[in-house]
Amino acid sequence: MVEAQMMMEAQYVLSHHRHHPSDNQCTSAIVKHIKAPINLVWSLVRSFDQPQKYKPFVSRCSVQGDFKIGSVREVNVKSGLPATTSTERLELLDDEEHILSIRILGGDHRLKNYSSIITVHPEVIEGRPGTLVIESFVVDVPEGNTKDETCCFVHALINFNLKSLADVSERMAMQGQNEDPN
Repeated sequence: MVEAQMMMEAQYVLSHHRHHPSDNQCTSAIVKHIKAPINLVWSLVRSFDQPQKYKPFVSRCSVQGDFKIGSVREVNVKSGLPATTSTERLELLDDEEHILSIRILGGDHRLKNYSSIITVHPEVIEGRPGTLVIESFVVDVPEGNTKDETCCFVHALINFNLKSLADVSERMAMQGQNEDPN
């Protein structure tokens, strides 16, 4: 069973998470299994205009113009991270395939040329509807850092956000909510 699950995850990564890193970039994919139905998890992930619904380090977000592909959001980051703002563009939002992609355009942080893809896939966990979430990224390695250090830092941020996504989604599922009410 575990081997089949790993093969399925690898197939999703090959299908949806293609990054083409240069020599001075690192890339990776992180997998999270969430005990909540896909429509609930997707309703949170697709909220480009409200990432604070599940990303604890985001204090505020405002989107310029209409909410569509190409939209730009200004994100304010809570203290505790080496950043206070991030400017990000929505690259892809596919509600049928459950794919969201963003690119960081700027901000006061070290994530240069960062882009990520998040995909959400239905699965069964312990006999109940669950969701497989995969987030991949590519980013420049800052001067003075190694690829391993950079990947480790980004992994920690994504793992933190995905754990929070799982906590929020599973709590909502336990309360009987099938979709985000907002």
